[in-house]
Amino acid sequence: MTDDLLALKTETDAALAAAGDLRAWDAIRVAVLGRNGTLTGLLRDLGKTPPDQRRERGAALNQLKDALNAAIEARKTALESAALDARLAGERIDISLPPRPRPAGLIHPIARTMEEIVAIFGAMGCTVSDGPDVESDWYNFGALNIPAHHPARADHDTFYLPAQGNKPPPVLRTHTSPVQIRTMLTQPPPIRTIVIGRTYRADHDATHSPMFHQCEGLIIDRDLTLGHLKGVLTDFLRTFFDIGNLPVRFRSSYFPFTEPSMEVDIGWNRRTGELGKGGDWLEILGSGMVHPRVLANCGIDPREWQGFAWGMGVERVTMLKHGMADLRPFYESDLRWLRHYGFNPLSPTMLHEGV
Repeated sequence: MTDDLLALKTETDAALAAAGDLRAWDAIRVAVLGRNGTLTGLLRDLGKTPPDQRRERGAALNQLKDALNAAIEARKTALESAALDARLAGERIDISLPPRPRPAGLIHPIARTMEEIVAIFGAMGCTVSDGPDVESDWYNFGALNIPAHHPARADHDTFYLPAQGNKPPPVLRTHTSPVQIRTMLTQPPPIRTIVIGRTYRADHDATHSPMFHQCEGLIIDRDLTLGHLKGVLTDFLRTFFDIGNLPVRFRSSYFPFTEPSMEVDIGWNRRTGELGKGGDWLEILGSGMVHPRVLANCGIDPREWQGFAWGMGVERVTMLKHGMADLRPFYESDLRWLRHYGFNPLSPTMLHEGV
């Protein structure tokens, strides 16, 4: 390539590099490759070149033309990309929300207590079972050895639904014990399970609600005794309330579905309401060895298998743990109450937190 062609290449490259927009780029393209452009004029004058130099001159001009076309197109692509980036930056809209001063939602105290109960009994090897809220008379009463004259069957205590045919009317379950029956009928022993869910009774005041939550547990195995029951419940109560030396007392009682039956009390101070201190006792849950008739109703041989069960109100233990005096705000949807008693949803239930 001769000196004049090298000079044209260098000059064009410098001009393209200095072009800041597509208008300047187009002016360079026309000045070099247009009808009256510099390279176009050189190609037009090729016929005036001596014959012995024409072939070499023509090859050099075609080489220069290809190089300039490539440089011009490359610069066009770069300028178009820069123009698009500038346009996108100028038209960008910030659609993100500003940071909020507090979490959008909180975990309800009942849900938190359920998580804690599941964590504790889960560490003891228990699974979680579930069942329907509407139960038959057999599952809710009959299979649990509850006689026909028992007060729990009365209309003033139980919500009955319309009867279907000659069958006893179904009920809104008055406890979660029917799920224990369903578990024993479908799962062979040994069994370790807890049941947490809604229950319904016709009662409403500062410490009772027509709809509330219960947690019941059932363990079936060979050679179980009251000592096993006392150990499980004592460990649970001391872990749940995070009081390592919480006094726990077992009193004889009566339930149709357990024999022997026991009420469980914890130590507290009646005057201050403080748990674990003072000389007073507070009943907190019921328990007992599963009645042999209940085992037989579920097809389990009571001569080979024994079991123990327990039950507690979720709202009750929640109120005791967090110092709540009234049950009704649990269901009133007052955001002020929830912000005070609610739990951070990003804070998981951990055993090392005392749970």
